[in-house]
Parts: sequence; structure tokens; C-alpha cells
Amino acid sequence: MANVASPLQYGDPPRLGRYVVQARLHQAPAGFVYLGQGPDGRAVSLAVLTRGAAFDAAARERFVTAIREAAGGRSGMRGWLGRGSRPRGAVLDGMPEVLDSDLGHAPWVAVPYVPGRPGAERYLEPVMVGGTLIGQAHGPDFVPYWLTDRAPALPGPTRRRRPLTETRRRVLLAALALVLLLLLVTAIVLLLLFGRRESEPQPRQLPATVFVPTPPPTPETPEPRPSPSPSPSPTESGQPTPGRSPGDDPGEESPL
Repeated sequence: MANVASPLQYGDPPRLGRYVVQARLHQAPAGFVYLGQGPDGRAVSLAVLTRGAAFDAAARERFVTAIREAAGGRSGMRGWLGRGSRPRGAVLDGMPEVLDSDLGHAPWVAVPYVPGRPGAERYLEPVMVGGTLIGQAHGPDFVPYWLTDRAPALPGPTRRRRPLTETRRRVLLAALALVLLLLLVTAIVLLLLFGRRESEPQPRQLPATVFVPTPPPTPETPEPRPSPSPSPSPTESGQPTPGRSPGDDPGEESPL
């Protein structure tokens, strides 16, 4: 335990919850201990896990469990949960009072700061485990894989809604007015189209007709036919037909 405060370094959080971080008090393999000040001016000791320990679910759970058991044992929650008969283990022995905490992905705990007495570093002790958890420690120890990431685990930045400036307000109002104008023009065009269709007279439908073919007309007079010629035939008139007679010999020539 170190009671000598050192200046903050790059990467240290400026605030943790409602507490202002002022200096470093202690650095452990599992996390950091800071000196902070509450809104009422009270000095507090703040313990924060390293980023590697916070990313490890088992290490983070050991830190959170120590905080919950210390806070629950003093507030009477253990009795309400039916665990009042359980003896207080080493996690609760000599633990400082929990003033405030955050048990999320980047957990931290705040306890009263008393110079010369254990502070929030007591909640970092259960995070590190030895080679055995039962009986006397024996055999080789192991090193957690997350010891290489020694940066403090900080909660992500909270996204606050930026207030509307005068320029953004005017842009939003102009966009809203443009949308309303487009909707009004669309409604007027639709009314004109549907109103014109309703005002136009509908064409009258003709009744259905049945076509019956009529026979062709018959002439009133009979069809004219050619009459026989009145001229007599050559045999009936008695005049010989010019030319050769039947008794003439074609071999003899007639005398001139």
C-alpha cells in the first residue's frame, strides 16, 4: 500500500462517475487506485481494473463479487437473500465501506480515503489468484494472460444529443417546409386528375343489334332473250351462190 500520491499520467480517467480524479495512489497488477474528490468535497479512494482484467470475464467477476458482498453484508442484503447464516469470508474481512460503484464492463469502486489505512486497493486483491485455491499453496504459480494490457479500463464516452444551433434549426425548418409543399402540390395534382375524370360525360352505349341478311331484289320484267333473224337462207331464195358448183371439175379451167 502506498499513501504517497503521484501525478496523473496519460490515459488516466479525469472523472469516475460523480468523482473527480486528482492523483494516483497505488498501482497493482490488476488495476489502479486513485485519489478522488466527491461533489461534497469528501476525499475518496477509487479502484479501477486494468483493461486486460476488465476484458477477462472471470477477473471482472471476482472484482464485482467482492464489491457486491461488501456492500450487501453492510446493508443487510445478505439476510434478505437467505444467506445471513453464511460466515463472512476473507473477502469481507477488513474491507472499507463502499460509497459508490459501477459494475458494468469497466467497473470501479469508491471508498472513503483515510491516510494510513487500506483503501480501495483491497478490492483488487481477489482479482489475482494463486496456483491453488484449496489448502496450502504449493506447486508452480501462473501468470494471467491479461497482465500485458496495463491501461486503465475506462467506460465508453456517453453520446449526448447536441443542442440545435440556429443554423441547424433553420435547415430543419426549411426541409420541413419543402416536404409540406411537395405534399400539397401532389394533393392538388391528384384532385385535378380525378376531378376531370369525374366531370367528363361518359359515352352512351348503343343497344345491341341483330343483323339479319335480306334476300336480293327480283326484277319486275323477265330477262330479255335474243329473237331469230328474219333474213332467208340461200337455198330458200333460189339464187346460186357465187363460186364453184358441185359438178365442176377442179382440174379443168373455165374458158375465158
